[in-house]
Amino acid sequence: ITIVDTTAPELTIPADYTAECSDEHPMDDASATDNCGEVTIALVETTLPGAGTGCYTIIREFTATDDCGNATSATQTITIIDTTGPSLFIPPSYDADCGDQLLLLDALANDDCGEAVIDLVVTYDYSCATSYVMTRTFTATDDCGNTTVEAQTITVTDTDAPVFTSVPADYTAECSDEHPMDDASATDNCGEVTIDVVETTTPGLCAGDYSITRVFTATDDCGNATSATQTITIIDTTAPELTIPA
Repeated sequence: ITIVDTTAPELTIPADYTAECSDEHPMDDASATDNCGEVTIALVETTLPGAGTGCYTIIREFTATDDCGNATSATQTITIIDTTGPSLFIPPSYDADCGDQLLLLDALANDDCGEAVIDLVVTYDYSCATSYVMTRTFTATDDCGNTTVEAQTITVTDTDAPVFTSVPADYTAECSDEHPMDDASATDNCGEVTIDVVETTTPGLCAGDYSITRVFTATDDCGNATSATQTITIIDTTAPELTIPA
């Protein structure tokens, strides 16, 4: 009586599955039965890289072998994916005066499954030369191409008017004297200053008696303005020179 064993074991393996890289990845065991004896199960795992750290495939090949060398093989495929963008932490938005030193902080990013790279794009929306909104758009990208986008806005305003550094002093002069028409000067904390002057002459009791009002207006690039006034009073207190016959 010749007894032979030509029947391979029956092998039951874990099901294929797809999971996020941040999820649990169960590595369940296989089981096998044989009609005649004991079964040994061998496992060979192969990892196939994908587009990035969080994207790859695990091939698990199970082989059940009985005491007589009959074998059965089966393969489980575990697909690891990364569809979640990185966590991005950006500086808070804030308001500033045009004369302030702007604080341009960096953003931070982390990813559940790998590295993240941050790109920054800065755009400006001007309302005038020294008032604008700066938008800093941060984009965090992980190894698998998932992105997270956040924007910080810095609103810069110019509400301070220029300051006069010098304004010609008021004075009173004889109509026959020199009448200097000096200029005013001004500075601004954020930009250039334009000074306009409007002169108004008010007549007095006679041709040599009058006043000149000079209104200086200093205006910056955003239309903030400061005014100052100089008054020049012209008088005639000198009698005529009289020449009579001898």
